[in-house]
Amino acid sequence: MILDIPREAFWPLLALIGLLFLVKGAGSDRLARLVLPAAIALIVAHYLDWRWTTTLDGPGITALDRVFILAFFAVELLALADGMILLLLLTRRRDNRAEADRHERRLVAADQASLPAVDVFIATYNESLEVLERTIIAACALDWPALRIWVLDDGRRDWLRDWCARKGVGYLTRPDNRGAKAGNINAALARTDAPFVLVLDADFAPRANFLRRTMGFFEDPRVGIVQAPHRFFNPDPMQQNLSVHRVLPDDQRLFFDVIMPARDAWDAAFCCGSNGVIRRAALAEVGGRLPTGSITEDMLLTLVMLRKGYVTRYVNETLALGLAPESTDAFFVQRARWARGAIQILYLRAGPLGPGLRLIHRLFFLPTHWLTGSLVHAGSLLAPVLFMLTGIVPIANVGVPEVLMYQLPVVIGYMGSLQILSRGAYHPLAAVVLSAFSAFRLLPAVLVTLVKPHGHAFRVTPKGRAAHGGSHDRLIVGGAGTLILATTLGLALNAVPGWRIVERSALIPVVAGWSVANAVVLLLVAVLAISRPPQREQERFAMGNEPAAIALGDDRRAGALADLSLTGALLRLDDPGSIAPGARVTVEIAGVQPIPATVVGVRPAGVALRFDAPDEAAREALIRRLFSEAHEPVTAPAPHESPMMVLLARLLLPAPKPA
Repeated sequence: MILDIPREAFWPLLALIGLLFLVKGAGSDRLARLVLPAAIALIVAHYLDWRWTTTLDGPGITALDRVFILAFFAVELLALADGMILLLLLTRRRDNRAEADRHERRLVAADQASLPAVDVFIATYNESLEVLERTIIAACALDWPALRIWVLDDGRRDWLRDWCARKGVGYLTRPDNRGAKAGNINAALARTDAPFVLVLDADFAPRANFLRRTMGFFEDPRVGIVQAPHRFFNPDPMQQNLSVHRVLPDDQRLFFDVIMPARDAWDAAFCCGSNGVIRRAALAEVGGRLPTGSITEDMLLTLVMLRKGYVTRYVNETLALGLAPESTDAFFVQRARWARGAIQILYLRAGPLGPGLRLIHRLFFLPTHWLTGSLVHAGSLLAPVLFMLTGIVPIANVGVPEVLMYQLPVVIGYMGSLQILSRGAYHPLAAVVLSAFSAFRLLPAVLVTLVKPHGHAFRVTPKGRAAHGGSHDRLIVGGAGTLILATTLGLALNAVPGWRIVERSALIPVVAGWSVANAVVLLLVAVLAISRPPQREQERFAMGNEPAAIALGDDRRAGALADLSLTGALLRLDDPGSIAPGARVTVEIAGVQPIPATVVGVRPAGVALRFDAPDEAAREALIRRLFSEAHEPVTAPAPHESPMMVLLARLLLPAPKPA
């Protein structure tokens, strides 16, 4: 069949692939940012000219076909607009690390008594002490002279009030929960007075140098907020359920490592709810409180401040570690809130369509991602099934040559450009699988919010034990399975001439290839929706083989601390000797009082230890060692594996055992 395709049909695709290889081989970010968005804009213009003039009508197209064709084209236009906005955004990039170094040196050399006070707000509703203690203890260890820690408890829990009193931490409540998180913070703003406020979610433990790395940016009077990224010490649902944390970063890395530095270069970075420092004087100019018109008050705050001339500056460093959603249920609670909030802002005078914003900021704050993500993937999954089972066409006058000449260049060009511009942080198959997975539950939330933007309750993302849901998401597993069966049935029916539903034979190869790709994505979606329990009670942190020791009676043996968690450690010993599983030992770690432990394993990597219920002081010392210092969570050694191949392997091979 390939021999029957005109050679000229391959030329645009081959030219595009050659361009991508040339730009990638040049290794110049500046060249990539100049060439690729412009090239994709030309390809999209060429594609849209073809779509508009050739594919919206034709011989045998019925009224029902025309409705489907126009609906599909409308979704496609929205997706192309979203893609071009993102590529425009990525033509700039700002890296503030050198400036953060300069500010840190200046602040360290300054008279410490002259540094401004900072109120640290830890907003909480129903999180357990297991979650809260990490954040509170780490906040108390922040390296800043004038620090006031406040726990803002919308759960009004007596045990938390008493615990905070024992730790010397401020505790604030209010009589009701009006305004959800924004209302909680506003109530605290009215009762505190430090000129700067660091806002932390209940699960984000800051590193000791957080304020040293961020406060210096307020030297610029235009800066109203300084935002640090959200980074996580546990795998997210995709990493966990597909066991791909060895080769695939968490799903928010593209946003925080690529998109936010680009937004910062356009003065369009925004407050992300946690890990942000706010200038109270700037807040006073917008009413002295967070806006409450949206359940994503953080983005709305940035828009309100932007109209007053204040920008949000972004420091792309690991300055706090938090919990990624620990289950698919928690994932969808979080993403549905973000989607609803972003769409709500569209209807507000303070939103991107209201007065007082530059055009470029209007574009970059439109919620196109939330509108297109679910719609595009729902349409992509449903269109071939409807075509094969009903004969209703999603696009007219298309065959394999047209797909090669017009459609594939757009898809490959966009994905390839994003992969290059993101420096490898974008993984096409993983992105498609996650979007298709999200579409099952987010599309209803998006559509409902478009019709009814307000009146939706603020739901806190479950954390800790509250996040542990069922073994699988029945809606997604059932939906993916149903679509796979319908796709298979459609392919089978149209493969037999006597049963064939589709009359346009030129479209069958196109739709068959489309359907096979969808089936692979849906299988991965189904696997992703089946929860895998965490392999460890607590996540481990790499400790750089710092000196440590264990004592077995009078026998003390020095070694190197490979990794550490709140419940155990791995020590490398030159001579394990008679140490065997079950032995009771004492562990000596710098900065932590000796901890009784049990040997649970002796292997080439070292001696694995489980702590025997460390007391409160030891646990707090461990929290400071793990979260206040610059230690990264342990992951298995990442070989040079293709994320795409690893994802496909999950359909056939069992997940590897944890290291």
